[in-house]
Amino acid sequence: MKTLKFTKMHGLGNDFMVVDALNQDFDPAEAPIAAWADRHTGIGFDQLLLIEAPQVQAADFRYRIFNADGSEVEQCGNGARCFVRFVSDKGLTGKHEIVVETSGGLIVPQLLDDGLVRVDMGKPLFAPEEIPFKPVSAEDGQASVHTVVVGTDPVPVSCVNMGNPHAVIVVEDVDTAPVAHLGEAIERHAQFPQRVNVGFMQVLSPAHIRLRVFERGVGETQACGTGACAAAVAGIRQGLLFDAEPVRVDLPGGTLYIAWHDGAHVLMTGPAQTVFEGEVSY
Repeated sequence: MKTLKFTKMHGLGNDFMVVDALNQDFDPAEAPIAAWADRHTGIGFDQLLLIEAPQVQAADFRYRIFNADGSEVEQCGNGARCFVRFVSDKGLTGKHEIVVETSGGLIVPQLLDDGLVRVDMGKPLFAPEEIPFKPVSAEDGQASVHTVVVGTDPVPVSCVNMGNPHAVIVVEDVDTAPVAHLGEAIERHAQFPQRVNVGFMQVLSPAHIRLRVFERGVGETQACGTGACAAAVAGIRQGLLFDAEPVRVDLPGGTLYIAWHDGAHVLMTGPAQTVFEGEVSY
């Protein structure tokens, strides 16, 4: 029997079990992550975040993310903000800006004086092989909006990789969008060989959107940082949003601000909060 210390945190309601593997032994392959994630019989969370020593010299920490079903994924923007708050609050670093290694590449989060966290999420990727995505034709592979056929219905999606894959759909009203049904159908669609996160975006103005996200291995969450980045980028590329100022992204759990200019890195700013500390035996 092992005992593991953890911290429960959330970023706009997207909640996490955060584990410090620098100061205690922890092997995620041996852990019942899916059982811990259960909101009725476990701790309850969308993802488990793991802090490890970096494997590349340029990084201060290594950051790993496991979904509620136990699958490991490349990136999580809301988790990245909680990661920064955690290592700062626990005294693991005195830096306000750190370099973090993820399986999706390096990110550079910054703890701001007002308590918010800004994360440099890197450059978005768009080529089908970078998502990865299988276009229906060579012509579709060159487009900024692709086609995914669900049943007999063609669904227009913008594909963006923000360290993990996203498909963004523009809808008239996120409140009535078929997030559960269509999100599940596209998440596991054959055109996305590594599955995909599905965002449903309603444009309110050229600098303001509403967004709901169906995440791989989780379902709909209260917020998704990489999803907010992908939606803002997709909207700017389609000419629906301006890049002159940060785009306000209203998610069910709260608001993020996303800044991006074509060819530049995406900057995400938002809060991160600790909920409680705990221990679990397994």
